[in-house]
Parts: sequence; structure tokens; C-alpha cells
Amino acid sequence: MNILVVNWQDRENPHAGGAEIHLFEIFGRLARRGHRVRLVCSGWSGAPARTTLDGIEVERTGTRGSFALLGRGAVRRALAAERPDVLVEDINKLPLFLAGMTDRPFYAIVPHLFGVTAFEEVAWPAAAIVWLSERPLARAYRRAWFHAISESTRDDLVERGVAAERVRVIHPGVDVARYTPASAGARAPHPAFLYVGRLKRYKGISFAIRALAVARGRRPDLTLDIAGTGDYRPELERQAAALGVGDAVQFHGFVSEAAKIERFRRAWANLFPSPKEGWGITVIEAAACGTPSLASDSPGLRDSVRHGATGFLVRHGDVEGLAARMLELAESPPLVAALGGAAREFAEGLTWDRTAQCTEAHLQDIIAGSGRA
Repeated sequence: MNILVVNWQDRENPHAGGAEIHLFEIFGRLARRGHRVRLVCSGWSGAPARTTLDGIEVERTGTRGSFALLGRGAVRRALAAERPDVLVEDINKLPLFLAGMTDRPFYAIVPHLFGVTAFEEVAWPAAAIVWLSERPLARAYRRAWFHAISESTRDDLVERGVAAERVRVIHPGVDVARYTPASAGARAPHPAFLYVGRLKRYKGISFAIRALAVARGRRPDLTLDIAGTGDYRPELERQAAALGVGDAVQFHGFVSEAAKIERFRRAWANLFPSPKEGWGITVIEAAACGTPSLASDSPGLRDSVRHGATGFLVRHGDVEGLAARMLELAESPPLVAALGGAAREFAEGLTWDRTAQCTEAHLQDIIAGSGRA
């Protein structure tokens, strides 16, 4: 196949995150299987305009701030230079509405849609732009076939008017050879909980800190490690101090991949109290390390956490409920081990090779004219 992919960033971009990992894990594998893959994306100051990453030919145009204006022109030029078998748009920020630019088969990858959660993170003018840009999605992409990363994202698309038969759910993968459980006895000697991810208001991290404060009323040995960067950190640090748990909450900032894996292995549970996710990649990374998750019963997370099997789901914002689950695990190391074992088994079925194979088959279906979901 000759595949033209469009994403806001490539994996070398300083702002790259989960969406870029997802894209390169899939399309890097397709490139290695002999498919021709080109990527149009934004650049940054000092970035070369062209490079090759994982066998993918990358063309950078503009910057993160200007790509919404310049990206369509770059895609138009790429289409004119070489006619692809399929055009792929990864819609993980503002949609570029590319489906109407070509008569080629069109494939939209959708990690998740922000909806009203955008208003929980940014000022209302920016949030309104995001919200409004998503409103015409079903109409503007009516000729597209969709790759949703979770059942929740599929349901969101269908609720917005996308035909269910045009959506295929393909779960992301995890490197189960790298993310592995530690040897017996390697967990922290006291009940240690962990959050890994961006420090943003909408991620719900404040609920985890409040739950820790409640739980420490019964078990003062509970701790919370927070790994990641973001502009919400000062507010979270103030909150921890105000609740009297400043010494029990450790902010580690950015951590390396090796350090992240070590923290997953030591944690008694991974916490993810977010109101909405596409899937929850850190849930699966923790699972691969044999660590269960306590997460909000919210879109995406209710797909990546198997309630009662690989962890527990708690009503979003229910601080007392989250604290109760933390205490339940703290008082039962055998329960932590049982949930962690089931989590590892679940993660073993979610490899990137499988994700790439499913994506390859879907693209081939579409190109052949079937596109059956």
C-alpha cells in the first residue's frame, strides 16, 4: 500500500505524546512490512523540513501553532506529488477536515474527542474552538472509515452521527517484552500509589490527592508518587500541603522510560482519576508490569480497566470511594497480587504487532472497497 498519513506532530517533536507513540508503533511496522508510508506534520524551531523515522518519510510544515492554517496546503501538495492508495488523518487535536480534499479512500484515526471536557482545561474561547470543531465531524467525514481506539470512542462517534458500520475498534498495544512484572517481593514495602501522565487540571489528579488524605486517616503509611510534567503542578503541590499530605506526595517531574517501569513495578496500584480518555495507555503499561489500576468509571478507562479483575473503577470525582479502594488494596497484598496477575494476562493480548496487523487489514479492506467494520 501507498499510505499518506497526517498528524499534528511526529515522535521527535518536543511536544510529542501518546498519539505519536500510537501512530509510529503502527505505521512504523507497516513501513517495515514493505508499505510506503509518508507523514505530513508540523515542525518546530530548528527542525529539519524532511527526515525519515522508522521507515516513514516525514515532511514538516509550520509549527504546532500554525499547522491548522498550513497543514491543508501541505497535504494538498503531497497528494499532487504522489497519489496514495489511502489518506489517513489522525484526529487527536483539532480536525483538519481533510476528507473532502481527495477522492482517495479516507481513514480517520480517533483516539478520543474532547467534547465539553475541553472547558475543564483551557479558557473558554480556546475550549469553544475545540468543541465547535468537533460538532460537524459526522457530516464533514461522512465518506471516512474510522479507527477508534476504544469502545467508548466508537460510541461517542456513533452518538455524534457516524454510522456504526464505518467504525472499527482497534485497541492500542503495549511492549510486553519491555513492560514486565518485577520479581516477587519487589513492590514497595508500604502501600504506595502512583500517577503517571501530564499534570493538567482535567486529568483529575486533585481527586487522587484528596483521596490519599482521606485514606491516611486510617492508614498513615499510604503514599502517592506523581510522575509527569504540566502547568498544574504548582496548584497540586499547594493542595497537597493544604491537606497535610505534602510529605506523602512526591512529585518526580519527567521520568525516563526505565524509571517509569520501575515505578509501575513498585506501586500497589496505578491511579487514573480522569473524566475522559481515549483508552488510558498508562493503565495498560501498569498492567503489563503486573500492577492493577484504580480509575474513574469514565469513557476509555472503563474499557482499559476490567472492573474487579484488573483493577477497580470508581465514580468520577468520588473521593471517598477512591479512598476506600486504596484502603482495600492497602489491607490486602494478596488482592494486589491477584489483580496484578490478571492485569498482566490482559496486557499480553494487547501487542503492537496485533494493533498493526488489525490496522493493516482494515486499510486493505477499505482500499479493496469493502471496509467492513
